[in-house]
Order: sequence, then structure tokens, then C-alpha cells
Amino acid sequence: MHLNFAKITGTGIYVPNTIMTNKDLESLVDTSDEWIKARTGISERRILDKEKATSDMCLVACKEALKNSNTSPDEIDGIIVATVSPDYMTPSVACILQDKLKTRKIFAFDVSAGCSGFIYCLNIAKAFIENNQAKKLLVVGAENLSKITDYKDRGTCILFGDAAGAVVMEESSKPGVLSVCLGASGAEAELLFVPGGGSKDPLGYRFLKMDGSSVFKEAVKIIQSNSLEAIEKAGLEPKDIDLFIPHQANMRIIEAARERLELPIEKCFVNIEKYGNTSSASVLLALHEAIDEGKIKEGDNILFSVFGAGFAWGSAVLKW
Repeated sequence: MHLNFAKITGTGIYVPNTIMTNKDLESLVDTSDEWIKARTGISERRILDKEKATSDMCLVACKEALKNSNTSPDEIDGIIVATVSPDYMTPSVACILQDKLKTRKIFAFDVSAGCSGFIYCLNIAKAFIENNQAKKLLVVGAENLSKITDYKDRGTCILFGDAAGAVVMEESSKPGVLSVCLGASGAEAELLFVPGGGSKDPLGYRFLKMDGSSVFKEAVKIIQSNSLEAIEKAGLEPKDIDLFIPHQANMRIIEAARERLELPIEKCFVNIEKYGNTSSASVLLALHEAIDEGKIKEGDNILFSVFGAGFAWGSAVLKW
């Protein structure tokens, strides 16, 4: 049988045990539970223990994804991790994860594309598999954002949480990833960024800074156009989408994007209330929970759409 397509065969997630509620934030900044819920849709977010790192979350998520796809670590040909909050500046989280999983000495690398990281990694994995460079890959999105969040800045600290998600992607005789459309615009880089820690300002401010209103306007517009591009590239129409899994950044962005795509509310999966914005882990958490809740069945057309720092964005249509 000729196998030249790529599909997801297993998912896994990790969310830390520690919950930070909106009430908890009231003691840190001038805010309220009502104010946060009204503007973001978030009630709580998870916070990783201080002694733990991003790779620790990845390990748990990967083990679950491997189990759910009946795959052993020895069968994996490569590891691709999306993150903006790695354990170290170098080496990559993927290399650390390769050792923790005790795989063969396979290729492993990270991708930095902000909240859009998983869709970028999905496309890379698809290319590896469809070009016969790999049979099975681990694709991971993980963020330890609490380490780069300023809990004195009420504009950002209310938004972000920690989590990891992973999928096993493997070769298939039937199309699994129908389309991927990616884009970026570096002109807006400083509307959502971490100023310090890089070569430009090594000792500078090492926390996330964001122009929320500008990000909101661009996100809604681009998620709509990019989603429509991916749907058309897949040979479908919006009405053919069975489930929309948007980046869980802000409930107002999700609702505005859904309405612009003219998708009914029951076709949109949302779990932002429990986890906040987990950046590259966001749609992986949502995918895993949608499967667990029976919201996805074989043959369904799933639309992912993400937008984040860079600005970088991406949309993908998958056939389940």
C-alpha cells in the first residue's frame, strides 16, 4: 500500500495541578473576577511549579500521545516542539525531550512561532512524512508562560497559563491534513513580544509586553481571511466544517472570528475559561478535550486557526 499522507493518530496533554483563579489575581493587581471574565472569558489558568521546566510538561503529554496511538518511543523518527518558553536558550526542548523519552538518536528541534507554533510544526511534520523522510513523528506545543509573565501588569497577567500538548503524526493511505496556510508580518513584532533576554537586549525586561487592542483587531481580521484560505485550499466551504478549534486567546476574539466565518456556536470548541491563553499548547489542549468529549468523529472536517506574536498565523483543515 502506498502511504504518502500524514495524519494524527494520538493526542496527549499535561496541565499543572496549581490553579490560579481570577480571585487570586485580585490580590496581585487592580482587577476583578467580573472584569476579567467580561473581557477575556477566562476564569482560571494553570501554573507550573517553580522547579519544573517546559520539557517536564512535554514528557507527560508525549507519553500520553504515544499510549493513545499505540506507539513506542523507539518507533518515533523525530521530535518537533513549538515553544517560546524553552528550558534554556540552547539546546532545544526537543533535544532534552529526546533524552527524557529514551528514543533512538533521532532528529529533534524547536520552532518559535508564538501562539501559532503548533500549526507551523504540523506543516513541517506533514512535509517530512509526505516526502518519505519519516514514518512517525511527535509534534508538541508547550509553554511555561508563568515564567515570562509580569504579575504586576494587569494587561497580560490575567491572560496566560502553562500547559503542554502533543500528537503522534504518522503516514497514512488517506489524507489526514487537507490544507495548511501560514503567514507572518514582522512589522508588528513589538506589539506582542519579550523585549529582553535576546541578543538585542540581553539583560532587559524579560516579560511579555502586549498592545492588546492592536492584537485584537489584527487577530480577528487575519483569523477570518486565513481560515477561509485554508478551507478553500482543502476544496471545502465553511458549511463543510464540522468543528472549529480556534486559538484560545480571548473569548471576544473567538466569538468575533466565529461570527465572521458564519459558523454556528455548537461547531466552535472553547475551553479558554479553564486554561487561559497557553500559546502553542492552546489548540492541542482543545483538540484532546474535544476528542474526550465525543465532539469529533471519524470523517469530520476540523478547522484550526491560530494567531500570535510575530505577528505569525496559521490555519489548517484536517480530515479526522
